[in-house]
Amino acid sequence: MRLNELGDVIARHEYPTSSTDFVTQYGEEVIELQNGHETVAAIISRLGDEIYTCPQDVLDALYTGVGHEAIGRRYYSDRDPTSFGENGPQQVSF
Repeated sequence: MRLNELGDVIARHEYPTSSTDFVTQYGEEVIELQNGHETVAAIISRLGDEIYTCPQDVLDALYTGVGHEAIGRRYYSDRDPTSFGENGPQQVSF
């Protein structure tokens, strides 16, 4: 996830602020994701009304609110073994 220059904007913003006020000012900013991009408004809208007391609150909201486009291969983990009694996915070699 790339915040581009939004990270600096978040750091300079005056706190506390509501999610509504933050989206009003920066909602059209685009965040680049692993498999696409999303606006700040789209991400924050998933989380409901919040009060952000510091820049880290906004960053946490953005990192936790992104959609599945922010991750690499969906439902993939090469670290989790197949549970007992399950037939796991076929291994894929790159």
